[in-house]
Amino acid sequence: PSVGKSTLLNKMTNTFSEVADYEFTTLTCVPGVVKYKGAKLQMLDLPGIIEGAKDGKGRGRQVIAVARTCSLILIVLDVVKPLTHKLIIERELEGYGIRLNCGPPNISLKQKDKGGLGMSTTVALTHLDREVVKGVLAEYRMLSVDICFKEDATVDQLVDVIEGNRVYIPAVYVMNKIDQITIPELDIINRIPHNCPISAKDEWNLDGLLESIWEHMSLIRVYTKPKGQIPDYNDPVILPVGSTVEQFCNKLHKKMLTSFKHAWVWGTSVKHNPQKCGVAHELFDEDIVQVVKRI
Repeated sequence: PSVGKSTLLNKMTNTFSEVADYEFTTLTCVPGVVKYKGAKLQMLDLPGIIEGAKDGKGRGRQVIAVARTCSLILIVLDVVKPLTHKLIIERELEGYGIRLNCGPPNISLKQKDKGGLGMSTTVALTHLDREVVKGVLAEYRMLSVDICFKEDATVDQLVDVIEGNRVYIPAVYVMNKIDQITIPELDIINRIPHNCPISAKDEWNLDGLLESIWEHMSLIRVYTKPKGQIPDYNDPVILPVGSTVEQFCNKLHKKMLTSFKHAWVWGTSVKHNPQKCGVAHELFDEDIVQVVKRI
């Protein structure tokens, strides 16, 4: 609470979210939209959470439940006391099944009717052994299981895979109120991973925050090109990194693939411009695509 979340939303989206000098000014979710690189990014100003939020204190469960559905979480911290608040927020989010800035553990788990525990590894395990794995699985009454570890996992990661209800969301730590500290102190703050120092009141480094949001969301822009016309650079199709022509067509219209013949692609994903591509071709940022239909 009282770290400048509402001020940040007001400055970036021209939306009104009440601002005052006391804590818990924001009592409901306040939405706003910011346009960046042709994409419309919706931002939600949520009430501040307190210690014990995951157990329902201060309507914490409702707040964290909204965070579970987001593509990116901005954790706004007061730069004067960032680590104290950072640890509390991380603990509350993890307690509700949100894992920040990491991917799902590379563990494959398959239950079977009989045969006991079948365990295999492709890497050396330093945190787990067969007895520990067997004990954890027994707690969940999973006695006959085939499990394969493809990374050096911990007990917590094994539990996450068994539970199967965790969400993995990127996060940016927004260090607000940098106008109150010195340059050497700012250099120390910059050592925190995934951080972005700003001053919402003075509008310092808001462009850098938008760039950091874009990088962490891993998005690309793909432009459409009608036949015989110039590409539409004003309204790109926004897709996740690694998307193919098939996902591009589904984003335009769900029935487009039924009459799809091929696509002409211009950009860095092809060897020559234009190049004739199929549905499996992977698109890069700022590619131009023209879809040709069967008659």
